[in-house]
Amino acid sequence: MTRVAIDGMGGDLAPAATAEGAIEAAREGIEVALVGDERRLVDEIERLGGAPDGLRVVHAPDVIEMGDHAAREAIRRKQSSTYVGVGLVRDGEADAFVSAGNTGATFVVALLELGRLPGVERPAIGAPIPFPNGLTLLIDAGANAECRASHLVQFAHLGSSYMRAARGVAEPRVGLLNIGEEGSKGSPLTIETHERLSESGLHFIGNIEGREMVENRADVVVTDGFTGNVVLKLGEGLMELLMGELRNAAERSWRGRLGGLLIRPAARRVRASLDYRAHGAAPLLGLGGCVFIAHGTSDAFAIANALRSAAADVERGTLAALRGAMEAARPGEE
Repeated sequence: MTRVAIDGMGGDLAPAATAEGAIEAAREGIEVALVGDERRLVDEIERLGGAPDGLRVVHAPDVIEMGDHAAREAIRRKQSSTYVGVGLVRDGEADAFVSAGNTGATFVVALLELGRLPGVERPAIGAPIPFPNGLTLLIDAGANAECRASHLVQFAHLGSSYMRAARGVAEPRVGLLNIGEEGSKGSPLTIETHERLSESGLHFIGNIEGREMVENRADVVVTDGFTGNVVLKLGEGLMELLMGELRNAAERSWRGRLGGLLIRPAARRVRASLDYRAHGAAPLLGLGGCVFIAHGTSDAFAIANALRSAAADVERGTLAALRGAMEAARPGEE
């Protein structure tokens, strides 16, 4: 049975959402360790009908809040739900850790406690982005605001290996996010990265522009964490804006309401296909253990899917695949 620990106090809707999502995942056969304030978590579990087999609470009296300074608080608050949860992975008591809490703190603690895979310069967040015609992994999605070309090449190797092992893509197409398709365009960083990726042995398809991401031209899109996080948040905002405007248009007149009723089934299918909540959490790739970042606004549905995706990645052996890929790539060479 796969064992997944989750930060029970992490996220805007915790601990209610984390407890409910953990219960749902445990009922499906995942062994879940819900980490956090024992009294509050037990109260939530009792409110929801009690703990099923496979769910246990691990007490952690402290919590790193979303607004806390990530590095400073992560280092000194060793009784936090983040620190205790990562510690379960470090000590072999859990196969993976999931958090919808402070991303920076989770990254720092995981790096301190689990280390990096051999040869990895910087671990990165690989965010799965759903589109109607496929799934694209955006890497880095926020862990590294400033990068060198060697970092981006490593991100490409990590993302490509992950898509093979976890998503079953036989030969992942790798694209470099840039302002134009020509290899000579962009910043000195992207120009150098383009040259290196062309010689990397990966299935590198060249530069892709932001608008081409939605066409699923690449299975892996490589960029620095600053740009990647902006792209990710902009996409989420545009999605919410579009759906909101459609709702508003449908409520302005009787014609709009009639049209809204007619397109509602199709609109729901489109929203479901693009809903980040259905696609699990984003893995932190390059660490010496399995750690996943869930959205800060995750509800119970998203939490349950995050636990499912973490368990599936463990069962597919993605960590071993990443280790092998980085050894084969001989990372870090200049």
